[in-house]
Amino acid sequence: MAKTIVVKQVGSPIRRPQDQRATLVGLGLNKMNRTRELEDTPAIRGMIRKVSHMVEIIEERD
Repeated sequence: MAKTIVVKQVGSPIRRPQDQRATLVGLGLNKMNRTRELEDTPAIRGMIRKVSHMVEIIEERD
């Protein structure tokens, strides 16, 4: 089974560049306080890093 991470959106995409908004949608986060369990891959980690000011990693699971 692949490792997963739980990500929560804590910042608003209002007045942010369109590419950051699109990254949030790609992560499945487009509303405040929404959480998603995502597979822990380098692509997902890169997306999280791009919008790190709007999301937080809640939990890392094995």
